[in-house]
Amino acid sequence: MNSDFKDIFGLAGPLARALPGYAFRSEQAAMAKAVGAAMRRQEPLIVEAGTGTGKTLAYLVPALLFGRGVVISTGTRTLQDQLFRRDLPMLAQALGMPVKVALLKGRANYLCRHRLDLATQQGSLLGERAAARILARVSRWAETTRSGDLAELTDLPEQSPLWPSITSTRDNCLGTECAHYSRCHVFEARRAAQAAQIVVVNHHLLLADLALKDEGFGDLLPGAEAVILDEAHQVPDTAAQFFGRTWSARQAQFLVRDATAEMRVAGVRGPALTEALGGLDTRLQELARGLGAARITWAELPDAFLDRLRDLEVAIGDVGAQLEGLGAGAGTANCARRAGALVAGLADLRAASDDEGLRWAEAGQGGITLQFTPFEIAARLREFVESRPCAWVFTSATLAIGEDFSHFAARIGLPQARTLRIDSPFDYRDQARLYLPRNMPEPQDPAFAAAFLEAVAPLLEASGGRAFLLYTSYRALAEGVQAMNRRFPEPPFPILVQGQAPREALLTQFRALGNAVLLATGSFWEGVDVKGEALSIVAIDKLPFASPEDPLLKARLEGIRRRGGNPFFEHQLPQAVLALKQGVGRLIRDFDDFGVIVIGDPRLRSKSYGRIFIEALPPSPVIDDAAAGAEFLRERLARLRAAAPSTARGR
Repeated sequence: MNSDFKDIFGLAGPLARALPGYAFRSEQAAMAKAVGAAMRRQEPLIVEAGTGTGKTLAYLVPALLFGRGVVISTGTRTLQDQLFRRDLPMLAQALGMPVKVALLKGRANYLCRHRLDLATQQGSLLGERAAARILARVSRWAETTRSGDLAELTDLPEQSPLWPSITSTRDNCLGTECAHYSRCHVFEARRAAQAAQIVVVNHHLLLADLALKDEGFGDLLPGAEAVILDEAHQVPDTAAQFFGRTWSARQAQFLVRDATAEMRVAGVRGPALTEALGGLDTRLQELARGLGAARITWAELPDAFLDRLRDLEVAIGDVGAQLEGLGAGAGTANCARRAGALVAGLADLRAASDDEGLRWAEAGQGGITLQFTPFEIAARLREFVESRPCAWVFTSATLAIGEDFSHFAARIGLPQARTLRIDSPFDYRDQARLYLPRNMPEPQDPAFAAAFLEAVAPLLEASGGRAFLLYTSYRALAEGVQAMNRRFPEPPFPILVQGQAPREALLTQFRALGNAVLLATGSFWEGVDVKGEALSIVAIDKLPFASPEDPLLKARLEGIRRRGGNPFFEHQLPQAVLALKQGVGRLIRDFDDFGVIVIGDPRLRSKSYGRIFIEALPPSPVIDDAAAGAEFLRERLARLRAAAPSTARGR
């Protein structure tokens, strides 16, 4: 493998010839060299690559040159599709290196022909005519698709109630007993992955594999000589889900529905079983009664809820016994096995030790979910990495606190891993300003939302919109919307609010409008890329400390306490710093971008830990006067329009 990659990344190299507007970035070549070295040495490497480094090509080039047994894992399916459909084919062609690449997703992304048959048989159970029309559309597509990847159905949203009706789970898959096994899309994807040199997966699938919770693909890693995890900052929290235990009321509801359908397809009549299934369905609907909180720890669950759980366990066991006695084929036999697994899982959760982790319940639109989250997952992750000797590369734009990787390295159980921090090539001192408003009330003050909006308003007026207003909670977002409506009763720019439309639709609209203001939380803090004049302000209301009532956080903090650590400084503070870096990173996405970062939280100045946040952010000049920020924006907008008056965006 090329040792320094200069001939590939240089201006006379194949990338410059293949990519229009290509520019050499020494940071990109340095990262590629480090990734290539980790592959040769078969060792772990943690790389923070600042925005604009071009980290995707920096790990894909050595992966292609390595030429064998590479698994690339991403945090989102969007990036997964981009790597497979755009980046890898482009690079392979540019380098003149044909390579077998496979895309592998979790089961829930592939059409299951058997379950499509069941859904078609049920027909009227779908209820609405619109659902029936979508099912007919799916059936037509099923005749022509080669991959079975539901991403091909762009008019079928992931939230559609039809989605779980036409996909399989590990529990309801019939395996080799299925009549469609020879044409199964899941197993075709698995076979393609086994024959590929590079396999593109996502963290959920990779960690399910590590946790030995078989997704139907078998073990991904025995043949791998390198595993590259992009968006690696998501790995510890995703791993906590897979190393815990989960029981979902939806699984039981699907069992009721599937058992009814399988009996109908098999032509079996069972009045007693039909009655038992109906009774089970009623119990499941009653389960959430009295649970007001979205998330509640096991100790806080009311006695009536725990009694209903015990009764539910008996009812599922009764249904399973009756299904087992039917002898009506593979479908009902599979339902009987699923009932047994649900009973065992529920009993396991009810008996779980509170010394090892936190038990909790979550009530949502999908019903009740019961969870057990271990206090510590670092040892489990380290065990899996060490048991699979190959190169492990973890990369993201937000892994270090300043120069210190110890927080992330400890969370993944690799405190001795080699690390590399690569600064962004962008000139933040010229391109951005960090505005910390003076005299802000404390974050919990009822006047905070209005004060934050008032601090941002002069910048919005100067830029004519073109802003993200990012909030740390849904409550804060609602207060921000109210403050915006009061401050701008007839806004001179379009206002978009998270929840008005799906995330990608909102982003598309934001880019197309060119001068909109988007108020959002959560999912808009990362993985959002808006280049150019359309985004000139990123305003963040408060420091993003996670809610201390979140059960996942409670489990992590309790684990730190039990070993004598300091939960705030070991976990809450560094996590908030990394989250703030993610949010701030939305602003400057290209060499021509410019803008103002606003952080309204006065704790940046009043608390001793505030300097840790500021020092971790890009080195932009700090201002405390809205007039200075407004003048910066007006000057940069004027300069941009003077340079290209006919092409200025958003005019």
